[in-house]
Amino acid sequence: CHTYITVKNSKESFHFINEPKTWREAQSYCREYYTDLACVRNQAQNHEVVTVAAANEGWIGLFRDSWKWSDGSNSSFTYWIKEKPNNFEGNQDCASTRLNNLGRWDDMQCYINSPFFCYGVLVKKTQQVVRVKLTRKDQDMDLTDPAIQEAILQQIRKELREKGMSDDVKLRWKKQPDGKIFHKEEKEKM
Repeated sequence: CHTYITVKNSKESFHFINEPKTWREAQSYCREYYTDLACVRNQAQNHEVVTVAAANEGWIGLFRDSWKWSDGSNSSFTYWIKEKPNNFEGNQDCASTRLNNLGRWDDMQCYINSPFFCYGVLVKKTQQVVRVKLTRKDQDMDLTDPAIQEAILQQIRKELREKGMSDDVKLRWKKQPDGKIFHKEEKEKM
């Protein structure tokens, strides 16, 4: 069972993902489905992160490279547990919130599996299958030729962009169970 909880403020949305992952796995997940691991810029944002987590702890986007955020930015705001970061166990290069310490941050080893916080808008990935029918005038094309297949995709992409499709949409051919993309349409018998 996974818990996904969201808190929104005027600029960013924080999402608590109760699915234990290493810091790097959490970063990849956040970058794929949201924007990045949570960057906490002030006390109000830290309170939002702590509130959304209820009684849990989790990775935030801070890591030991002069303690920068996952998105590469710096922040003057810190909220470490007293005498942290201390790298006590060695290789404690990633930061986590600690709810038993009122949301203060702890340096931890990045390979530990922990829930985590993302920020940004959930990216909804949808997939739609569209059938393409080629007419008689196209029947001399070798539809097994990858260059021909790519040329057809480029033409479809161009027409869809003219109708308002965004540039981040990916088009690809779907192979049938027999490994072919195209099949000759059988004529209906009367």
